[in-house]
Amino acid sequence: MHDAAFRALEMDWSYDLLDVPPEGLKAAVAALRAPDVAGANVTIPYKQAVMEHLDAIAPDAMRARAVNTIVNDGGRLGGFNTDIPAIRGAVEQVGVEPRSANAVILGGGGAARATAAALEGSHLTFVVRHLRGADVPGKVIGWSDPSVPTLTRAADLLFNATPLGRNEEMPLRPAALPRSGAVIDLVYVTGGTPLVRKARSLGLPTVDGWQILLAQGAESFLLWTGRAAPVDVMRDTLQP
Repeated sequence: MHDAAFRALEMDWSYDLLDVPPEGLKAAVAALRAPDVAGANVTIPYKQAVMEHLDAIAPDAMRARAVNTIVNDGGRLGGFNTDIPAIRGAVEQVGVEPRSANAVILGGGGAARATAAALEGSHLTFVVRHLRGADVPGKVIGWSDPSVPTLTRAADLLFNATPLGRNEEMPLRPAALPRSGAVIDLVYVTGGTPLVRKARSLGLPTVDGWQILLAQGAESFLLWTGRAAPVDVMRDTLQP
């Protein structure tokens, strides 16, 4: 996606994958200070751990306590969360006004906190596997709580911020999907996750993970380069 964008804008840049073991995180971040490095994306499991190695954190990323984009500004590293504007765009796309909306978020990690940061004014309920240690800004209930299906069916917005959905498993039974709310899945697989496909079959508004990936990527591109991303080129590259 990013390499295609660089080629489209005739930029002599490249986007490279860095496989970083836990013990190598500090050194990997330090290497981003090199003058020929514009920054990096950060993915699971380092979105929170990376923050202690940065010089500045944007307010949205601080609220989410998760960084997915690092920008090198003359050797000074700033942390940003481009998932947040991507999720805001997804909510706008499904036509739900987040203020006063009932939002149910499946998950309690960095993606869930980014979702919460994007939903200012919403009534938030998090469904998590482990109640102990859950640190999210809203009501928290366990995955096996009998009230979960009732809450999800009544949701104006249902988010999947867990990894569930990559291998044909659904985080919820079909009967627990919203009656009339929107479904937004942060997991991206070709053709949409089982959750998104089922929601679409029921006529519910949906946004799948590919759209979130594209939107956050365009935001990251702008932060690194100072140039608007060629979104159509990036979309064509991602199109399953």
